[in-house]
Amino acid sequence: MVKGVRGTIEEAVGVSNVEDLLIESVRDLVKDEVKKYIRSKIDANPELKKEIKKAIEELLEAKVKESMALVKIAKCGAKLGLEMIPPQMREEMVSSLVSMLEKELFSVMGKTGA
Repeated sequence: MVKGVRGTIEEAVGVSNVEDLLIESVRDLVKDEVKKYIRSKIDANPELKKEIKKAIEELLEAKVKESMALVKIAKCGAKLGLEMIPPQMREEMVSSLVSMLEKELFSVMGKTGA
């Protein structure tokens, strides 16, 4: 029994819509070629490469600053929320909040290996 390309791909990959797989594969090949072309143009121009690297570093720094600003805003929001709580409940809320934040921080640090 002779299997065509379609049958071989369907059997090997377990995909029933071979056309989608082929289109996606061709798209990936085109993307790879475009990336190679862009990389060759960047590599051919050291000044441009340096400028791109600096711009990316600035972008990453800006993202870190943005994250820090969001943390500060969250901190202010928490403080405001605590100010709105009646004084007799505030201590209990602060204790609960600190406990919750500790657990979250330890969880995040464990996931990141920090």
